Amino acid sequence: MEKFYSYIRNSKIFRKLPKRSEINSVFSSFSRKEWIVFIGLLSVLLLSTIAILQSINKSFMVRVPLRGGSISIGIVGVPRFINPILASSEADQNLIALIYSGLMRKSEDGTLIPDLAEKYEMSEDGLSYIFTLRENVYFHDGKPVTPEDVIFTINKIKDATIKSPRKADWDGVSAEKIDEKNIKFILKQPYASFLKNTTIGIMPAHLWDNSPIELNDANTSPIGSGPYMMNEVNKQSRGVIDYLRLASFKKFALGAPFIKNMNLRFYQNEEDMTSALLKREVEEISGVTPGNAEILKEKGYQIESAVLPRIFGLFLNQSANRIFIDKAVTNAINQAIDKERIVRDVLSGYGTVIDGPIPPNIIKSENQDEGKNREEIILKVKNDLAKAGWKEGADRFLEKTTIDKKTKVVTPLTFSISTGNAPELAKTAERIQEDLAEVGFKVEIKTFETGNLNQNVIRPRKYDAFLFGEIINNESDLFAFWHSSQRKDPGLNVAMYTNAKVDKILEEAFITVDEKTRTEKYIQFRDEVKKDLGAIFLYSPDFIYVMSKNIREPKMENIISSSDRYLNAYSWYSQTENIWKIFTK
Repeated sequence: MEKFYSYIRNSKIFRKLPKRSEINSVFSSFSRKEWIVFIGLLSVLLLSTIAILQSINKSFMVRVPLRGGSISIGIVGVPRFINPILASSEADQNLIALIYSGLMRKSEDGTLIPDLAEKYEMSEDGLSYIFTLRENVYFHDGKPVTPEDVIFTINKIKDATIKSPRKADWDGVSAEKIDEKNIKFILKQPYASFLKNTTIGIMPAHLWDNSPIELNDANTSPIGSGPYMMNEVNKQSRGVIDYLRLASFKKFALGAPFIKNMNLRFYQNEEDMTSALLKREVEEISGVTPGNAEILKEKGYQIESAVLPRIFGLFLNQSANRIFIDKAVTNAINQAIDKERIVRDVLSGYGTVIDGPIPPNIIKSENQDEGKNREEIILKVKNDLAKAGWKEGADRFLEKTTIDKKTKVVTPLTFSISTGNAPELAKTAERIQEDLAEVGFKVEIKTFETGNLNQNVIRPRKYDAFLFGEIINNESDLFAFWHSSQRKDPGLNVAMYTNAKVDKILEEAFITVDEKTRTEKYIQFRDEVKKDLGAIFLYSPDFIYVMSKNIREPKMENIISSSDRYLNAYSWYSQTENIWKIFTK
């Protein structure tokens, strides 16, 4: 090697390039050891250069979704009315989320984004909205989406003879065409949830206008304008659909979906659906119960969950049992129930403890008794009941002695819990019974079949305490559950709650369009109901689903029903590629 350096020093390499013969002369003079050193240094130089170039290349590249692939999904139920007007089952609603588009669409974080509409304008008084359709929006059969299709859909929903479950959303709203791109909605009064109603799927009038909605073949061979369109249908011998293949719709308003095919299989119940997952007939399932979720988790499946807008609580009927008038009694019930244990034991942890009438994914509420241990809580409850005059009786449960017209009256600290016969509700009632027995309550549990529960318990309000779950699809639903006008059937105020201040707050919030002001009013409502202990609030359950490890899905943060999971299916993907950043724009 010294010969090489000597040659470099003695030559005129710094003044001119060496000749080929000179280079060959140098290399021919290398010893074996010098050749090994030279090749080693050259290899290091080459590898370093490649690494540097790769690093530079990576800094200019980004991983992006690639179109292609497929996914198999299991769903409980059988499709029957795959149209936005009549759909009520989980199977129908899931398909509608994939096949149809509305003027607006719910995004991953729960906010509303334009879908078929390019934009909308609201009048200052909140009584009218003008929606402008995007350019070049089409149904799956190639026909353009027009204002006539929008008006047709809304008018059919409002048709009393059709009995659409969405009718109440559109009562008092009229729709009129302005021109070929603009539709105007006129409201009798402003209300906050109107924009959410415009996510309803728009139906092609040319397919539905000439036959009764219930009998139209398009119920099971639908054509919408959503991200996926019907490609293949398989029916059993009796005409029941058990398999559907959906293909991506390239002209979808928000861009062609990444996943090419959605294969949907339908099952009679959760057990059949779970079995299909284990047999690898499907890759994803949803609406899983906590018990099955734990089993699947142990088997290595990817379990995801999101808090549902459900309020499960114990609704106390003062008219049926007078002990609930005593504030010491209702406070004792609220504090003695170990809500964390219910979520842990009954829901396997798939739920959130609550202490108010609004679901935590709408307005967050602080958790009471945080930092206190169980022994401290029980001791305090017992002391408070004793101070209120409740003493241990012969059967070791508490009772209270009062004098009425010189007659001694003994009131036992006892009540019954009425609820449905669903395992989750029955187990929750048992935990409540155990917790309250610890502080001196005698509780009886009564479970009912759904039909019997509705007709003989809920409608006539024949219960002491009702263990029940409220579904809060929109903030405005709180009116139906808590306004005093809804105390009697068919109203849903099962707590029989009456508070003039709350009534006024709910009435004002219902018509308040400004989000900040409306939120402030619902916080006032929440605080009033909590102060009155209008019910004993227990938990909000989770929506549980199994995700395919091969599919990347932006997580929906605000799931109201199972169909919400599929609203962003157009952005799911299974394959990716690296491209330079400049090509992503």
